[in-house]
Amino acid sequence: MSEHESPELIDLFTAYTAGPQSIGAHLRAAAARAHAHDPLLVVTGADMALYPGGGRPPTVLPYRLSNRGFKELAAVSHLGTALASLVELYQHDPGGVWRADAEHLLRQVRRSRAANSTTLWRDRIAAVAHRGREEAIATMVDYACAVTERHLVRALADPSWLSHRTLREEYLEDGHPDLPVSFNRIMVATFFLVGMDNAHRLIAWCDRQGIDWARTMVVVVGQIGRPTAGVTWRTNGVAGTVLAASRHTLPLDRLYIAPHAPGFATPVDGDLTEVAALEPVLRQLWAGTRVTVELGRAMFDGYPAFSPGDDRPGHPGAARTVSRADEVITEQPRIRSPKDWFTLVTRLRLVMEDPRQLLSGAVTDYAAQQLIDHGNDPLAVTVPGLDDEPYPAYGSVSAAA
Repeated sequence: MSEHESPELIDLFTAYTAGPQSIGAHLRAAAARAHAHDPLLVVTGADMALYPGGGRPPTVLPYRLSNRGFKELAAVSHLGTALASLVELYQHDPGGVWRADAEHLLRQVRRSRAANSTTLWRDRIAAVAHRGREEAIATMVDYACAVTERHLVRALADPSWLSHRTLREEYLEDGHPDLPVSFNRIMVATFFLVGMDNAHRLIAWCDRQGIDWARTMVVVVGQIGRPTAGVTWRTNGVAGTVLAASRHTLPLDRLYIAPHAPGFATPVDGDLTEVAALEPVLRQLWAGTRVTVELGRAMFDGYPAFSPGDDRPGHPGAARTVSRADEVITEQPRIRSPKDWFTLVTRLRLVMEDPRQLLSGAVTDYAAQQLIDHGNDPLAVTVPGLDDEPYPAYGSVSAAA
């Protein structure tokens, strides 16, 4: 323990939140037992596992390993970004690596165009969701390689032509007479084809499981995509697919995204040992999150409730104020003053009900802004609940019943 800490108050802290014998740990364990027979669906960056509940063994779909054509289509969709990156490299250093990179990309584009064919997409890549479109996909890829090659050849011959403006006007956007289909449209098509194939397989797998969505606990764990992506249900493609697979009968407040939670490696040779071992951990994670939400509802009944449905109109967001208990909020409402107690308590409810929130962050942003507004002078800031409150004199209140 640090010399600046109070042992007595630290022990009071741990009585609720820390250690296996704390109140919080006991509550999480009790919540997990209450949900022991509910289905648990766990999604990682590569796999989906369904734990039926009641001690029955899990079933796993390794959806990334069964993904056909993802890298090939991504290679095409990335061509636009690759050309834009070459523009940046040229602008930063005209005599630098951009030319070698452009020449390397040109060679790969030509090789890919030569390898591309209807037969490749139909007989080798053979994505189930792409059946019947193989010729159209091959034609699109051929065209994408051709217009990219043309752009690279011109840029290498005349680097002064290499700019974001020419890239937009002569490659990315609609309207150029020599560009029957803009590359922006190709990027949309490739992303859609990948998403359609993923969704097709995940939906079919979920349908075969006969999932009772109204009771299902869903956790999306670990990193999915780039490190900053997919941390909310609106930005997580796999979460969106799960919701679609349920035909939107899965209550949105039963789906939690936990980027830092442990996941499992794709099972090898059907060995589900690691998957099974994680079930109690992930059940307690879901149940522990859920019970905090339920505490928030019980403790702050009479204040606006949180809703994860942030795509529905009429829900006030971060820039809105709240004044009625029947309002529904999706983000932190705006605090009008240090005496705006309705909003301040509403924020307490929000940070408990919204799993994305840090519990201690109910007013952190407001405190920071107040410091900015008062020249970073803490004494010039009003601390809600501390300053100007009618506390009795120190030690004068009896704790006896």
